[in-house]
Amino acid sequence: MFEHIFSIDNEKTFNNVCLEVFDIQKNDCAVYAKYLSALDQKHSHPKHYTEIPFLPIQFFKSQDVVSSSQNAQITFTSSGTTGMLNSKHIVTDLAYYEKSFRKCFYEFYGDATDIAILALLPNYLEREGSSLIYMIDDLIKQSNHIESGYFLYNHEDLYQRLINLKSKGTRTLLIGVTYALLDFCENYTVDFPELIVMETGGMKGKRKELIREELHTILCDAFSVTTIHSEYGMTELLSQAYSYGKGLFKTPNWMKALCRDTNDPLSLVPFGRTGALNIIDLANFNSCSFIATDDLAKNYENGTFEVIGRFDQSEIRGCNLLVQ
Repeated sequence: MFEHIFSIDNEKTFNNVCLEVFDIQKNDCAVYAKYLSALDQKHSHPKHYTEIPFLPIQFFKSQDVVSSSQNAQITFTSSGTTGMLNSKHIVTDLAYYEKSFRKCFYEFYGDATDIAILALLPNYLEREGSSLIYMIDDLIKQSNHIESGYFLYNHEDLYQRLINLKSKGTRTLLIGVTYALLDFCENYTVDFPELIVMETGGMKGKRKELIREELHTILCDAFSVTTIHSEYGMTELLSQAYSYGKGLFKTPNWMKALCRDTNDPLSLVPFGRTGALNIIDLANFNSCSFIATDDLAKNYENGTFEVIGRFDQSEIRGCNLLVQ
């Protein structure tokens, strides 16, 4: 395994590992190699990760983006509406994914064994191939609390579970897709200020899109919490970014968010300017670590970023699509 990916602790090391991974993937990932060959020769020898070309995320819909000769251990697929071509992420070594999400969750939230994890993710549970469900399954299994588990539309059971956990003083995480959390809040309120409420994903076509401030106000009022946490992840990535509130995401040390010029995809915009979101995910060692997403965002000098929308012609997919 490329274990030193998860030991990165400074900018210089991050840059060195990025260049190392790029040199491997430009040869071993056929799709990425073909894409690079269509660009100027100067892009084949970057000296810094900001000079590395990013593969348009649409290739995950039509091509097998793989940098390994090993057979697939699992193929994750994105959610989508009827008639939509969904993305697929062929994973040849699940150890990278497991190491990534376990270490990342620990860094942001501590040991999963100490947290009751409740998942309100009906649309993910009702289909196969979700990388989010794979992650949540693992975290629930790690939890030492018997109350941990999934909920579909049994909101009364979820309500009672939350009341019980509050009375016991148990540290609790409720992770839910946005529309399902809103569905729950229409009929139930819980005075649980210590609860961690984490939204992941958008409305999935189930509800009208809300601006982030309005959404978070509704959720804060329903659960009596001061902030709403968020998870930024997608089928094409094996790592996640987390927000403790206000839509500002922070990445683990082996992941980084950059913003490219929407009119010149090989150029980056300055910190604080709106651009299209590029993600470096070094856990994608066996696919492609340099992904040009369809999200519009701003990234900041302190390493955080916020998602502010989508390209007008982009399809709605299973990542965080909150518009502010």
